[in-house]
Amino acid sequence: MKIVVLDHDTLGSDIDTGCIETFGEVTRYHYTTPDQTLVRIKDANIVITNKVVIDKEIMEASDIKLICVAATGMNNVDLEHAKARGIHVKNVAGYSTPSVVQTTFAMAFYFLNNLRYFDNYTKSDDGWVQSPVFTHLEHPWMDLEDLTWGIIGLGEIGKRVATVAEGFGANILYYSTSGRNQDDDFQRTSLNDLLYTCQIVSIHAPLNDKTYNLINKVNLPELKNDAILLNLGRGGIINENDLAEHIDRSEIRVGLDVLEKEPITPENPLRKVRAQERLLMTPHIAWASRQSRERLVEGICHNIRVFLEEEHEKNEKS
Repeated sequence: MKIVVLDHDTLGSDIDTGCIETFGEVTRYHYTTPDQTLVRIKDANIVITNKVVIDKEIMEASDIKLICVAATGMNNVDLEHAKARGIHVKNVAGYSTPSVVQTTFAMAFYFLNNLRYFDNYTKSDDGWVQSPVFTHLEHPWMDLEDLTWGIIGLGEIGKRVATVAEGFGANILYYSTSGRNQDDDFQRTSLNDLLYTCQIVSIHAPLNDKTYNLINKVNLPELKNDAILLNLGRGGIINENDLAEHIDRSEIRVGLDVLEKEPITPENPLRKVRAQERLLMTPHIAWASRQSRERLVEGICHNIRVFLEEEHEKNEKS
């Protein structure tokens, strides 16, 4: 089998991907641009891609038999055409849940505990070093216990966040973006009621027609003035122009791991927010702990192994 990895940099150089080599001849590319894709996979049997698009034209002009998506979402592959051509498409589900949940709480506690302020105060020449007392209480911080945490998108990750937050003593509300999710363990509510009620709101939903620009200038004012808003779902769920304006006209604190266009563009309005101390942005890394990426590679190799075993059985029967 000829195997091509189109965007190996998304797996990281610190992760052992040697298991892939047990299945055939492997060619790895750090990253691949759209105009390079077909040339690189034209003769490949198995393609591994995270974000590189595999569309109808690519499939028609190549000999792909298996597409391994190095992620959970498969929106970069034309699934309908793959099915029509008999091309198998496999993703890896659940590998990043612990990583995303941990990052969600890292962001929440960053704001709840005023960590940016206290770190600067402790290190500065006119801060703690000048204090006559052993502590500093001018910028109080809050316990998570008894706060209300709202979750937009109660899938696997959202449920885990809810469970952990509940363990800290928080009250949980959730909004189902599909309208179909019903979980008896937590209280379901409307989006506006969730925004109005909760001190912390975290987003763990997919991007689709129902969630695009879900949070915008119409409902952002429903949030409490000093609420914490976290997006660890997909960029595009929050309207970034509306959010940038709202940050500077309120006391809201915002943590974003995802943006509508990634990497961030020079003209992104969030880069021009005046109150940068209330805006925390990370470069789409919530999914990417070392253990998470190790689980991802294990899942990819498992998918290849299962595919090859099924193909071998099929050939024997024929």
